[in-house]
Amino acid sequence: MGKSLLRALTSLTVLMTLAPTNIGAQTIGLNTISTIAKSDPLIITGAIGTQNTYYFSSVGSGYRSPWSNTFYANLNVQIYGISMPFAFYYGNNNTSWSFPHISFHIDPTYKNWRAHFGRSNMAFSSYIMSMSFNGFGLEYNSEKWRFGAFYGEFRNAVNDDPTDPAARSPQYSRRGWGIKAGYGSGRNYIDVFFLRAFDRVGSLDEYWQQQLRPQENTAVAVKAGLGITKWLSLRGNLAFSAITLDAESPKIENPAADRWSTVFEAKYSSLMRIAGDISMNISLPNFNTSVFYRMVQPDYSTLGIYYTSNNYHALGINLSTNLFKKVALSASFSGQSDNITNSMLYTTSGYVYSANASSAITPNLHVTAGYSGYRQLQSDGTAHVDEQTRVNRIMHSLHLTPSYSIDGDMLGHAISLSASYTENRDLNKYSTKQNDVRTLAAGVSYNVDVKPWEMSFNSSFSHQQSDGYQTRYTSDVLSLSTGRSFFKEKQLNTTATVSMCYNDIRNQQRMLSVGGYFTASYTLKKVHVFSCNASFNRYTDSNISDDRSSRGTTEVSISLNYNYTFPLLSIKRKSKKGNNPQP
Repeated sequence: MGKSLLRALTSLTVLMTLAPTNIGAQTIGLNTISTIAKSDPLIITGAIGTQNTYYFSSVGSGYRSPWSNTFYANLNVQIYGISMPFAFYYGNNNTSWSFPHISFHIDPTYKNWRAHFGRSNMAFSSYIMSMSFNGFGLEYNSEKWRFGAFYGEFRNAVNDDPTDPAARSPQYSRRGWGIKAGYGSGRNYIDVFFLRAFDRVGSLDEYWQQQLRPQENTAVAVKAGLGITKWLSLRGNLAFSAITLDAESPKIENPAADRWSTVFEAKYSSLMRIAGDISMNISLPNFNTSVFYRMVQPDYSTLGIYYTSNNYHALGINLSTNLFKKVALSASFSGQSDNITNSMLYTTSGYVYSANASSAITPNLHVTAGYSGYRQLQSDGTAHVDEQTRVNRIMHSLHLTPSYSIDGDMLGHAISLSASYTENRDLNKYSTKQNDVRTLAAGVSYNVDVKPWEMSFNSSFSHQQSDGYQTRYTSDVLSLSTGRSFFKEKQLNTTATVSMCYNDIRNQQRMLSVGGYFTASYTLKKVHVFSCNASFNRYTDSNISDDRSSRGTTEVSISLNYNYTFPLLSIKRKSKKGNNPQP
């Protein structure tokens, strides 16, 4: 009993999410109890630094200050391996603070059981639930059998002041519970999912309740797979969603509706919708294919999903094979159409198709090529489409990318070429072709690694030309860069880049820009970092008829930075006998 309990405790996992008040949430760490027990009780480290930038523009500094000075300080508190960051920032008379917002996800496991406490996720049918919940859940997974259940809050209520111009959109607190059960593994399995979700009416102020009505939802889904032969299998998903758009609307008094009242109470704002897909998969030596069909009825939604595309059905096929163990080929085609119930004015259909090939012709020579296309077409629904406004578009895209590399004792060479062509055309015979665009792009890059110098040089050139309605845009970019580290421990690192760009809009503008960028950083005793960034850019209107000297712009930026990282407090874990003491 004691050993079983110990195994359960050592598999307990704790997830801490830290979100500074002015940025989005970020996951910091996932630690087991055994790992936490081996961590130091308390380590506090900090960092201070400054960034000082000088900026000059020949057209003035109306949108950017010529001098920018900032100071920052960071503090990281680490308790048994769990980090909590704090930050302070001051720059140009602006001050900001950030603090960690802490939430726990405790995930204990014992043999085939797993429990969830706090902000958690549980695998469910993607047709009925994809949101995380803040609550508790329990799962059982064996080789063949599966079971799970949860209860929690999907989202919090939002009750901002209605007189605030920046008030957020109101929303009810939404809660739900669900269960799932399944049997089988590999290609033969079946899983059943049930979800019940609802908005809490009292969680929203009465003012906002007049604008937003509470909803409730019951959804059921089935997921199954069947291996017919070693090379043929079927997979399918089916979901039913009964959603009430106004939970306070009158109940439907009908014997057929009362039959299901224990599961879902039908009201006059209730909808019952279906979604699902099925696929047939063939897997042979060096050949795979899959044919699928998907359908989502109009207005299909559940309260466990943020957003669901609906009112469409799609049919498609995917193919892949290998030739001579050197050439990989793949192709796909799918067609999608809306207006399933033929209740919309018009029906819009889209077709997506692609073919790709890649080959390692030799160990040094690789080639990839591909084609993709898209066709959009509008047809009649409840109304007849006007030929002059009918949507009828097509897009083609081709690409080719060969690359070659040589690695020697002194030098390493790599060169790659790229070419692509894209065409987007309006096929409506009454179209003025104003939205038609054809783009041709080509580029080459070369990299040489000088091993005795521990230095690399990179160069690239790209050309792009786009032709549209009575206009042409051309762009040419040339870039050269290099970088090197110095000293035995690579304390000094430098990079330098120069580039030139020429843009031409026919009969409108020609612009030539030349720029350079240099960075250098030096690390002293692993805690002091000094760095410098410098950039220069010159923009010139190269129209022959204009006075170039009066239309050129020069920009210069120089930044000097310093960062110091230091330990503030450290309480180390005591070492056990026979173990080496921790540093």
